[in-house]
Amino acid sequence: MAKTLDIKLARILADPDCGDFILADAKDADMAYGLAAPGLSPEAHAGEARFRTLDEYRELIRTNVRQALVDIMLMSASTNEVLTLRERLFDGSPVTPAIRANDTTDIWLAEGGAYAGQPARPFRTATIDHAMCGRVDCPPGERGRGADLGLYSVTFNNDLGRDRETLEAYGRFRAEAEAKGFRHFLEVFEPNAPVNPIPDLPRYLIDMIVRTLAGVAGGGRPVFLKIPYLGPEAMERLAGYDRSLIVGILGGSAGTSFDAFSQLREARRRGARAALYGRMINQAEHQPTFIQHLRWLADGELDDAAEAVRSYHAALAKRGVASRRSLEEDLKATRRSLGYGGQAAAAGAPSGEFEKMSPQEKVEYNLARWRRVLGF
Repeated sequence: MAKTLDIKLARILADPDCGDFILADAKDADMAYGLAAPGLSPEAHAGEARFRTLDEYRELIRTNVRQALVDIMLMSASTNEVLTLRERLFDGSPVTPAIRANDTTDIWLAEGGAYAGQPARPFRTATIDHAMCGRVDCPPGERGRGADLGLYSVTFNNDLGRDRETLEAYGRFRAEAEAKGFRHFLEVFEPNAPVNPIPDLPRYLIDMIVRTLAGVAGGGRPVFLKIPYLGPEAMERLAGYDRSLIVGILGGSAGTSFDAFSQLREARRRGARAALYGRMINQAEHQPTFIQHLRWLADGELDDAAEAVRSYHAALAKRGVASRRSLEEDLKATRRSLGYGGQAAAAGAPSGEFEKMSPQEKVEYNLARWRRVLGF
């Protein structure tokens, strides 16, 4: 079956104003959080913090793939092996399987770990060959068995040595991926622990994206970008700079339904043509219903975030699913973090305060933030 991702990529590149929008469900959190990755179980009782199991997490993936409203399902390499290679879940599905192709140190979020407070360094656990065929060295004829798409992330911290190391690692990945016919989309996080001050963070990030990709040609280029939504001005500048570059947003921490819906609507209006939602979908009361509302907003069938929240609550009530928030609370906007750790957390801290923290204070701040995000 034709994949909706491939159809939309071709149409958007031919006409960026065609109205198509790429939507992804990010279920790769086991490469960041460990046991907390699947999220809290709906069976948890007051005072308890029972997490879903990995099997339960994967069953949610199966359900969301079969719904066929997302264009991409992003997974860890190990989950990709189970669902794509063994179960053949994506055969006959319009959904494209993808893996998290690297795990930079700013997403090493083990309980009690100190990594999130230190400037990110490049690292890659997953291998392209295992994603594509489940073996350490794929014969050419087997490369189409698994996933041929991966998310590669970079985090710049305004430090010459570390940022050069990040770019060199990305260059090695691109060369291997192009040689093996493996596509990627590029995720650029906000600095998690900037070494030097950054007076204008949105401008710094979009400048780093533009200068990084200026030297990348042909099959080495990402099929699209995944970045924090940095506001309307930054999105319009980046989306308008190079119309052949498809810009997408990452969802960030869960927040309210209004946060999710208004972010998607606003980013789409400002030029974004893709969105990847992880925690927002994973913490939804009923994931398929939440995804349906994201799809309606992405396709312009709903154009008001508050209307979408009311519709979502009505749909939950019709299903007999209790909402964790009242409608009034879920219609409120909140301040949320936009990335996995560090500087992204500064969205919830007073301006300039994060940079002044000691390494231990940064770690404690980030761990406290993730406990709030994950609900324990």
